[in-house]
Amino acid sequence: MPQPASRAFKLPVPGQVDVTVKVDSPAGTAPGTAALILAHGASNDLDFPLLAHLGAHLAQTGTATVVRFNFPYVERGASSPDPSAVLEETMMAVYGRLAGELVEPGTPVFVGGKSLGARTAAELVSRRSEGGGLSAAGLVLLVYPLHPPGRRERLYLEPLRHIDVPSLFFSGTRDPLCDPDLLRPVLAGLEHPGELYVVEGGDHSLHLPGASGRKPEDSYPEVAAQVEAFIAKTVG
Repeated sequence: MPQPASRAFKLPVPGQVDVTVKVDSPAGTAPGTAALILAHGASNDLDFPLLAHLGAHLAQTGTATVVRFNFPYVERGASSPDPSAVLEETMMAVYGRLAGELVEPGTPVFVGGKSLGARTAAELVSRRSEGGGLSAAGLVLLVYPLHPPGRRERLYLEPLRHIDVPSLFFSGTRDPLCDPDLLRPVLAGLEHPGELYVVEGGDHSLHLPGASGRKPEDSYPEVAAQVEAFIAKTVG
């Protein structure tokens, strides 16, 4: 049985260092198979285990080609994220390479990421209706940073201002940056109401507590299954 393919390359970003991109592709990709761009979180990189698990799972099941990438600050070895404009320009460069060379014209392209990457993806989708940004078939947002730790009254909603495509958000019940009860009404009020999947016991990486008797990463299969179902339903 043919196995999924994985490859990596360097992508130039204007004015920045070249960034590493990894592509997980289903074996014998059928016409119309979706693609998903995933951006990492602030203290992670493209090989963060949750992102790598999603890439492997979606390629193995033939659901989507998954593209993961580093932001420039990671390539430079810096600990502080790049300015928002650089993050957005990098994701746009990855999107352009994917749409222009890596998949067939008309391929449904989903975008998303974890935390910082989720916020960047949401901003670019919202900006599309304002001129600029990018077009996406849907959003997959892993632990969107809705509020600062301990500041539940200070909601960070600007990147969600024009979400007019299907979206799937993930949050954990132990996430200090996103109270699921606060996120639900926000998603209901989006231009295209979003879906929320809550990982019981999950933290800001959707990891489970050791006291649960399970490994931290035991949440990954359920997250991957939800993303798979969401993409299949949206492409429909």
